[in-house]
Amino acid sequence: MNLLGKALKYLCSHCWQPAIFGDSDSLGPHSISAATDGVPEGLSNHVVSSRKAQTRWYRKLVVAWKESNPPPKTPEEASTLVLQTLKKHQKADVEGLLAFYGLPLPHTLVETAGEVPLALPPGVKFEFHTLRVDARCVTDGDGITVYVSTSDPRESCLVPQEVRISVIERSEAHAQGDLTRADALHKSIIEAGYRVINVQNEEVLARKYRIRLRGIDAPEGEMPYGKEAKDELAKIVEGKCLRVLVYGEDRYGRSVGDIYCNGIFVQELMLKKGMAWHYTAYDKRAELAKWEKNARARRVGLWASPNPEEPWEWRKNKREGMSRPYLGGAPSRASANGLLMDY
Repeated sequence: MNLLGKALKYLCSHCWQPAIFGDSDSLGPHSISAATDGVPEGLSNHVVSSRKAQTRWYRKLVVAWKESNPPPKTPEEASTLVLQTLKKHQKADVEGLLAFYGLPLPHTLVETAGEVPLALPPGVKFEFHTLRVDARCVTDGDGITVYVSTSDPRESCLVPQEVRISVIERSEAHAQGDLTRADALHKSIIEAGYRVINVQNEEVLARKYRIRLRGIDAPEGEMPYGKEAKDELAKIVEGKCLRVLVYGEDRYGRSVGDIYCNGIFVQELMLKKGMAWHYTAYDKRAELAKWEKNARARRVGLWASPNPEEPWEWRKNKREGMSRPYLGGAPSRASANGLLMDY
């Protein structure tokens, strides 16, 4: 297997898991051939160029990958390298190659310019670094639940004494084989806002934080693009450790903050992909307004619709609907949830 194939397999196993890859030492149906041209078997089914042409531009990709410093670490970076290297080649070949390896297509890529702050910006109350995020903890396009290890110096001094005792007693119950008691103790730990999480075969006590992404407002789940926004945020943060800068707390007890993932400002990515509005009622940052404006101009994401309804207006209408005279019947659960999103 040549360098490019190995690198793409590494990205597959460590960054994302497209269904096209197998679990064997090869790239499954996309394994690199033993032929001297190095072109993967099956690539011809995805591109239009001849085998000879494929050999030429595939070798260009191998050279570009070797010379890249640093080499691509994410699917987006790998896709960008392919686009830059093959920018003079046929569009069908380039997009076919990207699809072959399960890499993002050109229209889905956005460049991020937001810098990761080295010092805490004005207004930040505190910051923390999360454990790896489970995609199931993404509640919608602007909300996520995360866990922070209590080994963090700030967190270690905040753990309630009753939680510390429950952790010790739970460990003893496990050692004695009393799983019923251990489960009951863990339930009390969870109710206190903590959880024991297995991290690399070690149990870690972690504190739960509900995060509201500062400065953006994504479509609610029942709205057009609500599911897409949630899925996009999950795709960005799944399996990643996040840096969160907390500016305060909203009326629902959520920490309002800026989130950085592998050096990328998450709110910037959501705005540029057209998955959220700049929430101007609570945020006046010019760069967020610019990113929304550019997404509108490109008609990406929710901006493909000529006049998408703002989520704050949608929630307002839900509230007004629920405040009308009672005519019988219970309000739907979804309607009730619509009341609890503003901050």
